[in-house]
Amino acid sequence: MKFLTIKKRTLCVLLVGVILICSVVGVCHAVRAVSSPKIVRTIVIDAGHGGVDGGCVGKNTGITESELNLIYAKKLQELCSQAGLRVVMTRADMNGLYSPFATNKKKSEMKKREQIINESDADLLISIHMNSLPIKSVKGAQVFFRGDNLASKEFADSITNSLKNNLEYIRGDSKIGDYYILNCNDKAGILIECGFLSSPEEEILLSQSDYIQKFCNAVMVGIFSFLDM
Repeated sequence: MKFLTIKKRTLCVLLVGVILICSVVGVCHAVRAVSSPKIVRTIVIDAGHGGVDGGCVGKNTGITESELNLIYAKKLQELCSQAGLRVVMTRADMNGLYSPFATNKKKSEMKKREQIINESDADLLISIHMNSLPIKSVKGAQVFFRGDNLASKEFADSITNSLKNNLEYIRGDSKIGDYYILNCNDKAGILIECGFLSSPEEEILLSQSDYIQKFCNAVMVGIFSFLDM
C-alpha cells in the first residue's frame, strides 16, 4: 500500500510538471505571436501628370494620359490594399500637385511628388504612365528602373516577367530610365509605361476595364514575387 501511495504521488508530480510545461510553452507561443507582428509593407503609387499637364492624348477615344494613369493607379491601389499593403498615393484626383503660385509648374509638381515619396517611409514605388510615338505601329508596355539601384532593377525584372507571362504586348526586358521620379529617392522604384496611346489598337485596349484589371493583376503578381509574399 505504501508503494502504491508513493507511485500515485510520483504520477501526480509528473502530471503537474507536464501541465506546467504545456502552460509555459503556450505562454511563450503567445508572447512570440504578439512580439512578432506581420510586417506591413508600404508602396507609393504615383499617377503621372495631372492638372494642366494632361500628358499624351488618345486620338480615337480622346482620353488623356493623366486620366488613364489615375484609373490604373486607383485599381492598383485597390488590389494592394486588399493584399494587406499600405498604399500612399501621390495624387488621388485629376488636380495637379504644383503650387498655384509656381512660375514653373512642372518643377513645383515634381518637387511635391518627391516630398510625398520621401516622407512615406515606403518600401516600393511604382510610377504609372502611358507612352506615345509618331509611329502608330509601336505598342507594348515597358518597365524602367534606376540604373545604380539594384533593388530597383530586381523589382523591375519581377514586374516585367509577370507582364510577359500575362499580357500580349510587352516591349522586351526592363530598361534603365533616367527619370526624376526614380532618381529623387533610394527606394526600390520603377516607372511603368503601360502602353502606347499613339497606337490605335492599344489605345482602345488600354481604356477597357477588363484589360485594366488584367494589367494590374499582373503587376500585383510581380509585387508578390519581389516581396516573396
